[in-house]
Amino acid sequence: MNKRKSTFHAETSVWNFLMIGIIVFVFCACKSKNEPIVQQDVLDKPKIVNIVNFIRLLEPRDPNITEEVLYQTVVEQIKLLKKYHLKATFLLQYDALLDVRYQKLLKELSKEDFEIGAWWEIPQPLVENAGMQWRGRYPWDWHADIGFSTGYTPEEREKLADVYMRDFKNIFGYYPKSVASWFVDAHTLNYLYEKYDIVASANCKDQFGTDGYTLWGGYWNQAYYPSKINSYMPAQNEKNQIPVPIFRMLGSDPIRQYDTGLDSDRQGVESLEPVYPNSGGNKEWVKWYLNEFVHGEAMEFGYTQAGQENSFTWNGMKTGLEMQFPLIDSLRNENKVKVETLEESGRWFKKHYKVTPATSVTINNDLKGSNKKTVWFNSRFYRANLLWENGTLRFRDIHVFDESLQSPYLDRKVESNQALFFTLPIVDGYLWSSSEKLAGLRFYRLKGNEKIDLIGGDPSVTNPTKGKLHISWPIKDTKAFLVMDIEEKKIRIKMEGETSIAWFLDLDTVATNELPFVTIYPHKITAEFENKAYALKAIKGNFSVPSEAVVFRITPEEQRIELEF
Repeated sequence: MNKRKSTFHAETSVWNFLMIGIIVFVFCACKSKNEPIVQQDVLDKPKIVNIVNFIRLLEPRDPNITEEVLYQTVVEQIKLLKKYHLKATFLLQYDALLDVRYQKLLKELSKEDFEIGAWWEIPQPLVENAGMQWRGRYPWDWHADIGFSTGYTPEEREKLADVYMRDFKNIFGYYPKSVASWFVDAHTLNYLYEKYDIVASANCKDQFGTDGYTLWGGYWNQAYYPSKINSYMPAQNEKNQIPVPIFRMLGSDPIRQYDTGLDSDRQGVESLEPVYPNSGGNKEWVKWYLNEFVHGEAMEFGYTQAGQENSFTWNGMKTGLEMQFPLIDSLRNENKVKVETLEESGRWFKKHYKVTPATSVTINNDLKGSNKKTVWFNSRFYRANLLWENGTLRFRDIHVFDESLQSPYLDRKVESNQALFFTLPIVDGYLWSSSEKLAGLRFYRLKGNEKIDLIGGDPSVTNPTKGKLHISWPIKDTKAFLVMDIEEKKIRIKMEGETSIAWFLDLDTVATNELPFVTIYPHKITAEFENKAYALKAIKGNFSVPSEAVVFRITPEEQRIELEF
């Protein structure tokens, strides 16, 4: 009796187990059909892709690029996006906004998959409808003093904004939530937020001299909350920031873009833009870029932007986009990236961050034929770039952020066809370099009395705790590791293991009168740039000037250096 009862219970238990298993399987199968199981790292540290295409009505620089060519470019972009079911944002310049073809085309799009926003370049109809006189050479003029809000007084900027928003709402029935441009000044951005409740913005990647716009030293890639008086400068405090995240555009090459154009007055482009054959139009480069984007340490989130303005025409971007979109689609389907509209990314950012977070961009493996590695670190206080090359290491870039540095264009208009935006340099590996000598804060050691490069292997880059980037770099032919902890306000560097190594950092530059340094004390360096005083402090370690060939040296104390910004 007991045996039979026991057998019955055993059989019942097995049956119940099997039934539970079947139910779980069916539930999961049903769930996976409609709701893909998302990787935890995508949820915790999302890799966000925005596809942004902005629309101009006309292109006066090339008579072959007609209004119809520009319109058909947008038609084809939409077809390709629909083919892969990819979300995207289309941003309308005002003259295109008024065109009934674009109105009809964009109104037919699904609001769940497509966002319609504003592209903030200033064409003739917008200026005249705001009651002002057009000063441009063409109905759209790309010069900074004509085609961008920086070319107008604060009062004029508000008039331009009111006309655009009024007409956009009359056409689409709502105000746009995303407003982007190569650059949107702080006064305009804050006005659009306070009066029209915009959610997100975007500006150009860092570049020097390209198309008359220099943006140099800012929060590298990702997104930041700008200062109320300088939209290129990240704010350090919530009270002093515009609560509209600015996303950096165009998917810049973390290794090559920075050094492009040395010894010239402008840089080229190494980005995800599909019209450039050596980067965004090159399948090898795009696969490399997206792979590093997915797997590189980002700390909080990764961000990149695909897409292209219609001025480049469908013939120019077709091959690149048709190659890129399937790759992005595949990564999206594997739950390795999130493809969102710019508005969605802006709302996500505002939900998660009260102030600008510390983030990073990490390249662990370079393109075939090159052995460089790099890490970009950003916080609301500074940015820093480390570059490994042929076993050596240098800080290629360090710029300090100060929300109190007012933009020269905040309350007055630019008077030339060039617009310049800077932050505060400590290390500038571009402007202080030449093609023969690359500037940087380099890691050295003494071998006897000889100064030689500190040589190491492949670094490990991790994010062990929130807000901290941890780097461990094995030193060649030793049991030592150079260890760095990079945080919001500080950089800590120490040598672990074999501690007999006499190491230090030297700032090497070309001969220039442009260096900002005023005084170099043992524990503090003072500097001045754009009439703004700032400093670098050594909490651990010492500053010195060992020779005329070295701008300054940082020597460790007890094998440690701690720098505070």
